[in-house]
Amino acid sequence: QVQLVESGGGLVQAGGSLRLSCAASQRTGSRFVMGWFRQTPGKEREFVAAIGWPGQITYYADSVKGRSTISRDNAKNTMYLQMNSLNAEDTAVYYCAAGLRAWSERAYERAWDHWGQGTQVTVSS
Repeated sequence: QVQLVESGGGLVQAGGSLRLSCAASQRTGSRFVMGWFRQTPGKEREFVAAIGWPGQITYYADSVKGRSTISRDNAKNTMYLQMNSLNAEDTAVYYCAAGLRAWSERAYERAWDHWGQGTQVTVSS
């Protein structure tokens, strides 16, 4: 069982930046695809970004493309999401996810095997 723990969320002003981290309890050298989703109250979880193994391939939702960067440090078993030019629509709980065969359906929750507990990101306007 892989345990994922997110950190780095918080309150930020519109236009600001945040870097979210996701620490895995198991070597990410286990060829996991890693990803980020987010969710606001009353809405379904929304795909944000994904990164393949070992880290050269990335994919982003249109809503964050161009202002976000997903990366991973396999030696530290950690994945990151750098988010810039934040706006109120980015306010959500952000979840880290991992899956061995998630890439082909990466935008869908069903593709992912393991989830973190989430970290709140609030963007004030």
